[in-house]
Amino acid sequence: MSNRIVLIGAGSAQFGFDMLGDFFQSAPLAGGHIVLHDINADALERVRKAGQEYIDTHGLATTLSATLSRPEALAGADFCVIAIEVGDRFALWEQDQSVPRELGFRQVFGENGGPGGLFHSLRVIPPILEICADIQRICPEAWIFNYSNPMSRICTTVHRAFPDLRFVGLCHEIASLYQHLPQILETPISNLSFRAGGLNHFSVLSEVHYLDSGRDAYPDVLERAPAYFEKVPDFASLLKKVIEAQEQDFRGDATPGDDVVHPWSERGAFRVLLEKFHCLPITTDSHIGEYLQWGHEVADHDSVGDFYTYYKKWTLRSDPQISATRRERMVKIVEAILTDEIYEEAAVNLPNRGLLDCLPSFMVVEVPGRVDGSGVQGIRLESMPRGFAGLLANQVAIHDLCAQAIIDGSKDLVLQALLVDPVVDKVSDAETLVERMIELQPDFLGYLS
Repeated sequence: MSNRIVLIGAGSAQFGFDMLGDFFQSAPLAGGHIVLHDINADALERVRKAGQEYIDTHGLATTLSATLSRPEALAGADFCVIAIEVGDRFALWEQDQSVPRELGFRQVFGENGGPGGLFHSLRVIPPILEICADIQRICPEAWIFNYSNPMSRICTTVHRAFPDLRFVGLCHEIASLYQHLPQILETPISNLSFRAGGLNHFSVLSEVHYLDSGRDAYPDVLERAPAYFEKVPDFASLLKKVIEAQEQDFRGDATPGDDVVHPWSERGAFRVLLEKFHCLPITTDSHIGEYLQWGHEVADHDSVGDFYTYYKKWTLRSDPQISATRRERMVKIVEAILTDEIYEEAAVNLPNRGLLDCLPSFMVVEVPGRVDGSGVQGIRLESMPRGFAGLLANQVAIHDLCAQAIIDGSKDLVLQALLVDPVVDKVSDAETLVERMIELQPDFLGYLS
């Protein structure tokens, strides 16, 4: 089936390799054309060369091209995928984390929420808006899938600036439910029906039922989950084991030893939500802790730091490969649009047009989605734990002010976005933080006035 898919940010450390591997396994995408686009010529050529070698080796009908020109890449596009960062991503992330802490702000991590999440947004959203302006001008009917973070702030701002674009945010975090629910409930995933939602990286299981009996399984989740998570290795340990296995395989050493279990490691805020708010979070403290004014008190900061260390090392590993493993949910969505297959996607990020009662319509929320030949539509969640709904509501003004600050280039609104954040409890230091971050990152924040 003929189609044109454009990967924007294709030269990144891993993204281009993973996406190509997924596309190459797809029968509905066979015979289509994939365009790789990036601003880094060397990185772009590395991915193009690997992709073309894979096509030639496996005799695929898919064709591949690469270009530094975004207008050239977008001409005739049916689907666009955005996965970008700007500058030295890890050096800038580390400033997002460290500078607020130096001024006394007690934030957890600092990628999607809190002060760090704000400055990450201020830096990465403007170039995404430029990409979207080109898409609206060149291929306005294309479906756009965003993988960049901070997901909810990016999507909220894009839909405010370009309300007619078919812009959908996708994230991998929902996969945790497929991993944990069968173990907690001692039944195959095929016997479970579940839905989850909230904001990206700040969402919870909203309902779960046994298909064989129709019985509500959430009481069993709440009863059994604490004992289950006492035995689950933390994510940093799992990443470390993967990295060690890759390194030892390369050197010819022995396989690394068993996982070390650290009960509730990187799950302090997670545990509070589970036991006090009676809901199962989708992700761990490096993400959900960012949104909570009490997150710093309960988070295991050593484990959050370990997660960042091993995630950075895993991302920057030197020899990524194109593999036959299917990873990306976006490929299934594209297949369904092309073949008019109807199915329910577990998590998509879309404007809240009646999908979650506890949040306003302008915000982009993470909910299940119905996919078919017409595209992606969000599915309304009828239930959301009341206490967690209150925590979600704390994010409304932050998202509103962040989006408008970027669109207007307003430093005044940036300060207001900080001061409505429950993590921020000091005015003068907030003003200092804004000025210091602009001074440290003038190439990315200099547009604010």
